Amino acid sequence: MNGEKLQIFIAMCFYIAIVIGIGVYFYKRASASSGNYLIGGRSLGPWVTAMGAEASDMSGWLLMGLPGVAYWVGLSDAIWTAIGLLIGTYLNWLLVAKRLRGYTVIAQDSITIPDFLSNRFKEKKKIIAIIAALFILIFFTVYAASCFVAVGRLFSTLFGTKYLYMMIAGALFVVFYTFIGGFLAESASDFMQGIVMIISLVVVLGAGITAAGGLSTVIKNAKAIPGFFEFFGIAQPTLVDGVQQLEATGKPLFGAAGKYGFLTVLSTLSWGLGYFGMPQVLLKFMAIKKPEQLTLSRRVATIWCAISLTAAVAIGITGRMLYPDALLTKSDSESIFILMSMDFFIPIFAGFVMAGILAATISSSDSYLLIAASAVSKTIYHGIIRKDANDKQVLWMSRIILLIISASALVIALDEDSIIFEVVAFAWAGFGATFGPIMLFSLFWKRVTRTGAIAGMLSGGIMVFVWNLLIRPIGGVFGIYELLPAFIISCIAIVVASLLSEKPSSEIEAEFEQAKAFIAG
Repeated sequence: MNGEKLQIFIAMCFYIAIVIGIGVYFYKRASASSGNYLIGGRSLGPWVTAMGAEASDMSGWLLMGLPGVAYWVGLSDAIWTAIGLLIGTYLNWLLVAKRLRGYTVIAQDSITIPDFLSNRFKEKKKIIAIIAALFILIFFTVYAASCFVAVGRLFSTLFGTKYLYMMIAGALFVVFYTFIGGFLAESASDFMQGIVMIISLVVVLGAGITAAGGLSTVIKNAKAIPGFFEFFGIAQPTLVDGVQQLEATGKPLFGAAGKYGFLTVLSTLSWGLGYFGMPQVLLKFMAIKKPEQLTLSRRVATIWCAISLTAAVAIGITGRMLYPDALLTKSDSESIFILMSMDFFIPIFAGFVMAGILAATISSSDSYLLIAASAVSKTIYHGIIRKDANDKQVLWMSRIILLIISASALVIALDEDSIIFEVVAFAWAGFGATFGPIMLFSLFWKRVTRTGAIAGMLSGGIMVFVWNLLIRPIGGVFGIYELLPAFIISCIAIVVASLLSEKPSSEIEAEFEQAKAFIAG
């Protein structure tokens, strides 16, 4: 390891030490009860709630996946995704946050999403809870794998070491940290990591635009590539075996601009629908100390998203102008943030900037692992297998399941050619279609029934697999992002099944009115 890489390594180790310190600090409180370990005793402040929700949501995808899309095919795909996410962020905080915070307390003080949905419909047989826990387990294992890929790719790119070793080392660090600190450590570090992420994005973008000769020069050069700087067109790299071809002069080759029509725009904007079903975000709503603080949290979260998403897209565009022939495969394009950081800053500062990727990865993977573990331990272990289990047993079962999930995610992450954006897109669609519709109907429609909830969750979750694997490959009008059709089908299933089944009991309706009064109060 040369001197420059050693400085980067030292800076990142310093950052890791701070994160571990946070986990150790919260160990005693996290171990006091499963409620503290899984939801922090509903004690979060507005800034930690906001930054924690967004940092845990965005992950390494924000610093690697989204800039990579912009670098590879230009503005349209990345910017419409960003716009959809920004709208979804705002609406989720506006419509869902306060009512969910109140309803989870009213519904037997629920501390997990499966618990809330099961308690909302007064289940005796925990069918909804089991379905919810299983889908959380599946999609969060995939999500965690995408984070392990990001950290493995980061360290292997930086230090020229084998991807497999770096991926395993990063995963072990995340697992250790989540194991000891739980939700409070995760939320506190997410606050810090949200700050690191946004600073890293803005600093790298500023340095990149300056190096490229200014914003006007970047835009002018981007427009010279067919479809690259268009809202309704898309660049099409000329590929052979997945590798972009170069002219004799070394200039990368692009074909004629592709069309980016209304249906594609609508499909891409549908990323925003995913927010209504994201457990890591919904859990932060449930954990805030005072519901009235959610207004401030909404403003902070929306501003953070607007700045971060814009900067991520712009980094990809600017990076293509600066390094047109440096990253010639789709997976390699996701390293543009790393390349720019290493080139523009002295090593010690580059280390802190690239800690933004590590921050994003840690803040997401710890959330994913913790929520998946809690869903299984509370719902399946405590709810079905050992109903007489005490709080300490549930707490330790959460930690054991966390290790099992992490091992599964490691296996998925063994493929170093995985496209982070695509892996995240699939898991995002899974959560959005499985939980988004039923969460909205549960909070805003008194007539929704247990049967409707089961039908909606199953149809939404299954359709994500069916559309992605069987229908989307057909192409044409069927080539849209699977979240949109799966979300619509789930909504239809909920309405039809609810209207065909017996109306909710008076007890369920009374609780619904309590939750409604809570948001009005």
